[in-house]
Amino acid sequence: MAFGEFDLIETYFTHRLPQRDDVTVGIGDDGAVASVPEKSDLVVVTDTMVQGVHFDQDTPARAIGHKIVAVNLSDLAAMGAEPAWISLALTLPEINDEWLTGFAHGLREICEYYNCQLIGGDTTQGPLSITVTAHGFVPNGKAIRRSGAKPGDWLYVSGTLGDAGLALAARQHRQKLNPDYERRLTERLYFPSARVALGQSLRGIASSAIDVSDGLLADVGHILKASHVGARISVDELPLSLAVTESLSAEQAITYALTSGDDYELLFTVPEAQRGLFDTVTAHSPSKPVCIGRITNEPELVQLRFGDEAWELPEGLAGFEHFRKTELSQ
Repeated sequence: MAFGEFDLIETYFTHRLPQRDDVTVGIGDDGAVASVPEKSDLVVVTDTMVQGVHFDQDTPARAIGHKIVAVNLSDLAAMGAEPAWISLALTLPEINDEWLTGFAHGLREICEYYNCQLIGGDTTQGPLSITVTAHGFVPNGKAIRRSGAKPGDWLYVSGTLGDAGLALAARQHRQKLNPDYERRLTERLYFPSARVALGQSLRGIASSAIDVSDGLLADVGHILKASHVGARISVDELPLSLAVTESLSAEQAITYALTSGDDYELLFTVPEAQRGLFDTVTAHSPSKPVCIGRITNEPELVQLRFGDEAWELPEGLAGFEHFRKTELSQ
């Protein structure tokens, strides 16, 4: 008997993922039925990963399963939301048991960790492409948006920058790394962490937030555009891992931190009046956020400073954007 679409769903996805009490109807019907808690808003995010654009044929299937969920949960985290459900649209060139087993394993691991249930989706045949839509909850009116930053707010980032970009450069043979550093950075590239707990703790404290997916400069630009403000960034305060600082010159390290994506840290603003509460809430955070600058009143203008001096990014580098190809020059 041929192995068809419904066999695929039943074998790899139906019974292998967490089950939540708020899901009445999950996989197996024409649609899912789930309940949103009282006094909560529903936050919905979607991301797609395509072979040849977001990963290559050598990327482990388990890593792809993890990452496609992580990038969605990172978006939920940026809005202060609690993850709940995901749906999956999976396009495969063929049914490959080894690949599907690894992919389902990566998907299951991260869903179990964050208590997300797979409630539906679709499978089709074609070039390898994966789309996940994630749903989460936030108390009514408490979603953190990009549009709330005000002049004088402090700009923070939740963890080290440039790690995933440097790992990618090493994989593409554009940068040679110490083998131990390459293993650590590749782990960051393949298995990013979504800062879900931090995002929820920022409700009512952060005035704006976004996750760093396309590069710090590109993503801070989204906040500045939405909020009609500018920013002054102290590049000497950017949090960098030992692997980055010991593998690159100071200028290269800063450039990677500003322009390379896939780190999935949270970038957010905190008003002066909330800094005390913010420090209290994040005092015991495993990834203590770092202040890297301040919001200004000059719309969409980014000033880069190294100490008291202006710092300029090498020409042509800004961050990743679809339909515009950019690459870090070495």
